[in-house]
Amino acid sequence: MFTILFSVLLLLACKFSNGVDPSADGKKPLLANYSNQVILDWNQMAYQAMGGPAYQHSLLASRINAMVHLAMHDALNSIAPAYQTYAFFREERDAEPIAAAASAAHAVLTASFPDKKAMLDSALTQSLAKVPTGDRLNRGIALGKEAAGAILAKRQNDGALQDPIAVIDPTAQPGEYQVVTPFNFIFAPFWKQMQPFGLTAPNQFRVGPQPALISQEYARDFEEVKTVGMKDSKTRTADQTAYGKFWYEFSEAGWNRVARAALSGRKLDLLATARLFALVNMALADAYTAGWESKFYYNFWRPLTAIQKAETDGNDMTSADASWEPLLPTPPVQDYPSTHSALGNAAATVLANVLGDKTGFSMNSPTADPATPTRSFRSFSQAAQENADSRVRIGIHFRFSCDAGLDMGGKIGQWTVDNHLKPKVTAIR
Repeated sequence: MFTILFSVLLLLACKFSNGVDPSADGKKPLLANYSNQVILDWNQMAYQAMGGPAYQHSLLASRINAMVHLAMHDALNSIAPAYQTYAFFREERDAEPIAAAASAAHAVLTASFPDKKAMLDSALTQSLAKVPTGDRLNRGIALGKEAAGAILAKRQNDGALQDPIAVIDPTAQPGEYQVVTPFNFIFAPFWKQMQPFGLTAPNQFRVGPQPALISQEYARDFEEVKTVGMKDSKTRTADQTAYGKFWYEFSEAGWNRVARAALSGRKLDLLATARLFALVNMALADAYTAGWESKFYYNFWRPLTAIQKAETDGNDMTSADASWEPLLPTPPVQDYPSTHSALGNAAATVLANVLGDKTGFSMNSPTADPATPTRSFRSFSQAAQENADSRVRIGIHFRFSCDAGLDMGGKIGQWTVDNHLKPKVTAIR
């Protein structure tokens, strides 16, 4: 008898923790019955508001994505509380969920891109057109705006809107970062101390030091990127070139696309989807901040500089090539660690925790060769590994930088899942 009773209570607790309203009158919204399409639609709308494939400030994009998805999560979680909230602490169980989610995203994006208001207003109208008019609709709109206001207030003075273009003094010190052509600046040095979304501090997962310039490990990875990453490499395979270009786009854009692709054909309810995208984008934003903190702490040069000036590194196992060029342009920031690798594994770790690592998916990339725009993956970890390896294949990172980035990203992703938006424990009375 006790076993049967315990099983019933356990089923009820699981039901409530998945966003289903526990009220007995049947009049409250059951979020499990709602489509998750509004989350996917506004994830793509955020990308378009930023400028689509043409936008350039990837760090700021990651911050805005996190704000958008945290606002949507908190709004929905206020209607059917199932998870820990992030910035908004109020319950409103009579609000319309689709209206709340769409209005939350709209409010964050309109505050971030006032020049895109007409486009965003049109998108909101489309979202609300599917919702019956009435008091619940009005409550949903108001709730979404309040949830957005809470996250906007939390980030109001974080310093993210500074000019990211910074000049650095030239240096001849071997191993130290120098500007990389075609750029004459370094990007967003202030981001090294950006307020994290989920970490306790930017240096929480600072990586250990890179290999010494005179070490065999450095010479090994130097030779690899010099050989396979050069513009006209004879050893890089056609597939390596293809996935090098495929993953070249900004990592936060690519891994939001991974999340959308992974949900294709899978049934995940509205609130669970909102939580997944909030966790993914928290981890992506924090991986940039943590990566920038480590980059500026070690200030290590890029392969482009290292190979062209190898005669200065003190290592007899390396040789200079003053005309060496990578397959694709090197981003204007330090090499170590690879934040592209960190973001990829941070997102992959969150996705694996929520959906299971062995989730297959296919997706396109705007930076891929038009002839081969689509790649398919068996798991998130496979995608993260290829994403990291791509940076060596196109000549813009040392292997040890990618490995350090993967390790950092895994820690950030796991920390995010373990410490934020966790399922509530429902008291059974």
